[in-house]
Amino acid sequence: MTSFFRMKNVKISHLLLLLVFVHACFAQADFAPYFYDNGPYSHNGNLALFSLSEDTAVGTQIYSLNGTDPEGQEVRYGLSFDPGSKEYFRVDPVSGNITLVEQLDREKQDSIDVLVSITDGRSKVVERVTIFVMDANDEKPDFQNMPAIIDVLETTESGSSIYKIEAVDRDTGSGGSVTYYLQNPQPALFAIDRHSGVLRIKSGEMLDYEKTKTHFVTVVAKDGGGNFNGKEQFMSSSATLTINVIDAQDTPPSFIGTPYFGYIYEISVPGSEIFTVLAKDGDVGNPNPIRYSFEEGDNGVFHINKTSGCITLLTLPIYLKREIFNIKVKASEVSPEGRLLDYGVAMVVIRVVDLNNNPPTFYGEKGPQNMFELTMFEHPPEGEILRGLKITVNDSDQGANAKFNLRLIGPGRMLRVVPQTVLNEAQVTILVEDSAAMDYEKNHFLTYKLLAVEIDTPERFSATADIVIHLLDTNDNAPKFSSDYYIARIPENSPGGSNVVSVTATDPDSGPWGEVKYSIYGSGADLFLIQPASGIIYTQPWASLDAEVRSKYNFYVKAEDTEGKYSLAEVFVTVLDLNDHPPAFNDNFLETTMVIGAPVKIEAVDDDAEIPNNVIEYAIMKADPDNNIFDINADTGEIMLKSYIKSMAIIQNITKQRDCTWSLVVQARDRGQPSFSTTAVVKIDVTEATQLNGGPLGSFLMHNRNKPLQILGMLAGVIVFMVIVTVIISTATFMRNKKSNRILPNRRVRRRKQQPWNLKNPFKKPENPGEKFRVEEEEREPEVVVENINYNNNVSNVVRQWPPPPPPFAPCLPPPPPPYIPGERHWAVPTVSATVAVKPKKKPVVTRQDTVNKALVSELKMRLEQKRMKHH
Repeated sequence: MTSFFRMKNVKISHLLLLLVFVHACFAQADFAPYFYDNGPYSHNGNLALFSLSEDTAVGTQIYSLNGTDPEGQEVRYGLSFDPGSKEYFRVDPVSGNITLVEQLDREKQDSIDVLVSITDGRSKVVERVTIFVMDANDEKPDFQNMPAIIDVLETTESGSSIYKIEAVDRDTGSGGSVTYYLQNPQPALFAIDRHSGVLRIKSGEMLDYEKTKTHFVTVVAKDGGGNFNGKEQFMSSSATLTINVIDAQDTPPSFIGTPYFGYIYEISVPGSEIFTVLAKDGDVGNPNPIRYSFEEGDNGVFHINKTSGCITLLTLPIYLKREIFNIKVKASEVSPEGRLLDYGVAMVVIRVVDLNNNPPTFYGEKGPQNMFELTMFEHPPEGEILRGLKITVNDSDQGANAKFNLRLIGPGRMLRVVPQTVLNEAQVTILVEDSAAMDYEKNHFLTYKLLAVEIDTPERFSATADIVIHLLDTNDNAPKFSSDYYIARIPENSPGGSNVVSVTATDPDSGPWGEVKYSIYGSGADLFLIQPASGIIYTQPWASLDAEVRSKYNFYVKAEDTEGKYSLAEVFVTVLDLNDHPPAFNDNFLETTMVIGAPVKIEAVDDDAEIPNNVIEYAIMKADPDNNIFDINADTGEIMLKSYIKSMAIIQNITKQRDCTWSLVVQARDRGQPSFSTTAVVKIDVTEATQLNGGPLGSFLMHNRNKPLQILGMLAGVIVFMVIVTVIISTATFMRNKKSNRILPNRRVRRRKQQPWNLKNPFKKPENPGEKFRVEEEEREPEVVVENINYNNNVSNVVRQWPPPPPPFAPCLPPPPPPYIPGERHWAVPTVSATVAVKPKKKPVVTRQDTVNKALVSELKMRLEQKRMKHH
């Protein structure tokens, strides 16, 4: 109780002292400045409980000191660190702004002690504050036990854990959590726990030293992510774990270099090395030694070394009963204790090989033979076997050494050998390939080489044999002419029995088959004969050739052998014309009339068959009374006046005679050798065209007065032409009236008599062209009454006045009429190419058939009258 009162007295004494001190300060009127305390989340104040992220950039203004002086004095701020501490901040004494000047790292220092001060110049207040450094995700996970190398036995069970990976991230929060992954994982073997980092063999999988001795597993450690410089950031690191697989005795031995093939040669001896096998323990990490032995197939003729695997021969090759041996060799592991463990088996194929020391050999009926002969007829059937050749070929070697090809070498491809490939031995067959080429006429005998050549041996041994085939002739050819046709010429005056041409045919067959007999036949062969043996063609003894009668002969000649085989050729014989006929005129005395300007033609005929014998030249030998009046065309025989004679006056002036009749001696000469000629007297009356009356027709009649047939033919032609034109005009007129006037064939047209046309003589030249056709004055046309006899018509009687109305159209307009002359009516009628007869003036008998034509003529006359009245 006393102690309590004592302590209470001490506190009271202290309080009294403090009051005295405060009183003394107020008595002096000077108070110390102080900081504002704005709490931990403010950025100005006294920096108490302030925190800062470690990723804040250097130079950043992080805080502002803020305080005041009670007396209102200006304050200054200060900032300091403990001695030896790193100075991270700097303060502006006036504004109090604090700037970061060193990079922060929470993992190295998570808090910083700072002394902040405020002074008014008299008093200074210092406070210790702690700034907490906040974590940012700036650290990668760090492996504690990686990289690493571990050994794992290949017999480790699947699903077993083999290693635990550890990684640490010094960041806090999610940035400090670590998750594990396998980079490029091997899904068939390993897996890792994402959180604990335990690596294990995948369930159902096993390690195999014989497949892979070492595995490289890359593990990735990744943090949970965090903020860094204002962004979300994830960081990771990786490391490699090397897993060495430890071998265990679990794999049998395996042979190397399989398959195995060995060979025994016919010169091998007992003890000869044939082949050596090699096997190794499958557990190569800790292999056991190997022991070799035969399992089966050696037949007691082979031996194998237990340690080296060398196989040797125990007997001579001639005692081997097989060509191929299939031997099973066993390789067994031997334990350190000498026990046989696991084993492997391989097949060794050993072949007995024959040495190629025998070439192919040809054999006949009596042993080896290299020459074979055969006699046969030519042209045997294709595919026929030459049975007379008995050939065998043999190679005493074995296998591939006894395989060879057969070839037949010789002229063309007449023969073929079968077979073409032989193994050991074969009977050789020769076949006919080309029968036509085996011709006696070309080759009396054929020589071939039969060649046997080994195929697959390096020595390529071969053998040859000669085959000689003697051919016998057959009648296989027909006689053949030296030409398919023969051309001969013989003069027409040749006597009977004259040679014409010689034909030649040959038969290449031998003996009687090659003898040829000739004969001729055909429609042109009547005048000719042929010598059967020589082929000379000659004329019949009684034959007389005449080119003017027949100049061309053709027939066939036949060449035939003794068995009737033959061939034909054609013979063309031309009878050469001789100049044996002189030219001849139709009459030796000719009379004709010549109009000045028109020639007169005379003609002679030469009966010779060919030129130049029948080519005639004309010449005037004599002219009376004067020779200088006429010329003659030497080729055509046209006689004409000299070119300067244009009128009768010129002729009379030259001859001084009024008579215009001439007598000419004209010669016709052929151009043959020798040349023949003949003459004729031509009497010519010369006249002028103007002296003939009747115009062109008169001139024609006068000119051809001595040729009545020509005059009659001309007149008949004119008459026929006019009749045809008249029929055409009548038909056209009827058709036009039928369409335009609709005049039915059953109607009757009654009309008055019309005057006939007066026609002048057409051969008399009119003085006035208008007078060529003149129509006399006609009486006026009366009314025309048309009776309707077509009872289907609605009109019973029709009365029409002339002139009738014009038709719908006319084919063409007539020419304009001549000028009108009072008191006289002239009609110009178009010219019609037809024969016109003068009509009598008596009343004609009008029939129903010509009604239409008469109506058309009357209508045409009325229309012409109307036009004439309009013009005048």
